Amino acid sequence: MKNLQAYFFALMLVLTLTFSSCDVIGDIFQAGMWTAVIIIVLVILLITWLFRKIRR
Repeated sequence: MKNLQAYFFALMLVLTLTFSSCDVIGDIFQAGMWTAVIIIVLVILLITWLFRKIRR
């Protein structure tokens, strides 16, 4: 259980340091509204899945 939490923390740290949120959101919305909606839903599902996986 703790091993998974360490990986999750490391993943979030890497994502925080490598992505500038304004650039990512701007690029997503330039690709189109429906593409943005699909990507946002996929990211939310991924985060939800990770939290459920960690809590088990």
